[in-house]
Parts: sequence; structure tokens; C-alpha cells
Amino acid sequence: MGEVSADAVTLDLLREARETVRSSPLGVINTPMIPWCQTTLPLDIHCNIHIKLENMQRTGSFKIRGVANQFAKRPKGGHFVTMSAGNYGKSFAYASKHYGSKGKVVMPETAPVSRSVLIQSFGVEVERVPTSCLMNVVNRCVQEDERTFLHSYDDLDLIAGHASLGMEVLELMPEPDVVVVCCGGGGLLAGVAAAIKLSGCDKTRIYGVEPDGACTMYRSFLEKKPVGMDTKSIASGLAPPFAGTLPFELCQRYVEGIVLINDEEIKAAVSTLFRSGLVVEPSGCAAFAAIVSGKIPELEGKNVVCILSGGNIGKDELANFPG
Repeated sequence: MGEVSADAVTLDLLREARETVRSSPLGVINTPMIPWCQTTLPLDIHCNIHIKLENMQRTGSFKIRGVANQFAKRPKGGHFVTMSAGNYGKSFAYASKHYGSKGKVVMPETAPVSRSVLIQSFGVEVERVPTSCLMNVVNRCVQEDERTFLHSYDDLDLIAGHASLGMEVLELMPEPDVVVVCCGGGGLLAGVAAAIKLSGCDKTRIYGVEPDGACTMYRSFLEKKPVGMDTKSIASGLAPPFAGTLPFELCQRYVEGIVLINDEEIKAAVSTLFRSGLVVEPSGCAAFAAIVSGKIPELEGKNVVCILSGGNIGKDELANFPG
């Protein structure tokens, strides 16, 4: 990827991407945002929380937003390769089928096999490799098969597409006090944060939430540069091997801080949400887990947005969570 600076992310660029995503032939939807008080979810804090149900999005996660903008900017029928633990791969495969592109997804061996099978069902090739080899295999596909690499989180078009989620939030809550977003490679967090801050919400505090076993962005903030690590978490979608360069720059500029949660808190969140009728995968409930476990400071009396970013979890996986 050519080096793109955070300055390239302007409000005009995000508005244009919002229209591209809204009118995409992939059928991206403006997902519901519901008041927490209208659910049976427990809450110990007196504040006005709204939950953005991106687990109900086309292909089951927010990833389709960025993918819609990426594919709109690329030639139809191209040959693409990407790396993904599942959700981006699913949206990428869905788009590849629609656009008649030849796609390949390089997946970490730790990803559920059901994800690989699903991606292959769209006619996209899958290669499972150790997490540490992901980029090497992607580079081999680029060189030997002449495929174009579509990055699953460190890409300007992708981040601009994800920003559409932030724009939708502002339509229903024009000046949120706090917005809580999950963070893996940082594409969603960067897009949402940029959309909110560039729209003039200077006082809004935006927090990213990462698993403590996959805290690449948290460490990047400490070291003031994007870093990689051996990631391990039940939330495989939040455990890429390194933080994205452009997401890191944008998060440094627009995000208040990164909060860490552990796998036990993630498991409890999946179960709590499920009992209230919301099917949310481990990676999708990080923001919720951080709020209920009291990790987000000063929420009392505030207008808060919590993003449930994905719902791709099978019955087989759900069986492993506490009732």
C-alpha cells in the first residue's frame, strides 16, 4: 500500500464514501440504533446509551461498508487477494461474487473452519496458514498470481466506507458525549472517529476496545508507532498480527484512548446479549463488554453510543458460552 497520511481523510471524502456505500449494489443497510433502556440488558450506570446493531448488517458485520467502497473504486472482474479471520473475508467473498471478481482469502489457521467453508461457498479460494505467515502468503499471491491486495483494515477506501457508520450515528444522536467501538486492526475505530470528529463533534470522547491478548493498538499508542504482536483472543476478529498504519494515525488524532478487556469479560458479554435476544459474536461485543464492566470512564448522565459490530457466530460456537 502506498503511504497515505491521515490528512487524506477529509469530511468531503467521507461524505462521498457515505453515498457510495448507501447506493451500493451490495445492499448495505442503515442498521437500527436502539435505546438500551428499551432492551432487557442489565445496566448499573445512569446514562442514556444507544446500541448500534451492526450485527444485523448485510453479511453479519460492519465490514461490508468498507468492502462496498473498496470494490466501487476498483475495476470489475479484477483478481484480488486479502487476509481475514472471517468477517472481512465473508464480505469480500460476497462482493467478489456480485462483481464477478476472482478472489482469494488467506486465513489464519485459528479461524473457525465454518468461516472458511462459508467463504468458499461464494466461489472464493481460501488458504489457511499460521498467523505469522499471513502477509508472506498474501505477497506471494500478489507476485506470482498478479492479484491486487485489498487490505482488510489498513486502506483509505475501506476506512472511508466504515466511516458511514459514524455518519449514521450522528443522524440519530447529533452530539454524542461518548462513543465506544471495538478495535482490531483499527479500520472501524478510525473511520467512525474521523466521521464524528470531522463532523464537528469536538467534545465527543471516542474509545476503542481491544482484548488484552491482542492489544496491538493499545501498544501502538504507548510506543507512538504501529506495532505487531503474537495475538491470542477468543475474539479472533480483533486479533490481527499488527495495527494498521493509517488507522493508527487516525486513532492517535481522534480517539481518546484504548481500553482493554479480557476473554472472560467477552464471553460473559456474548451470553448476556444472547439472553436478551441479541446474537453477537465475541469480536462484536467488545464495546458492550467494556461498558458493562465499568472500563469506560465518566458515563454518568451522558449520551453514549455502543457499537455491536458483528453477529457471525454459529450454534456450534454459541454452545461453548456460559448460559
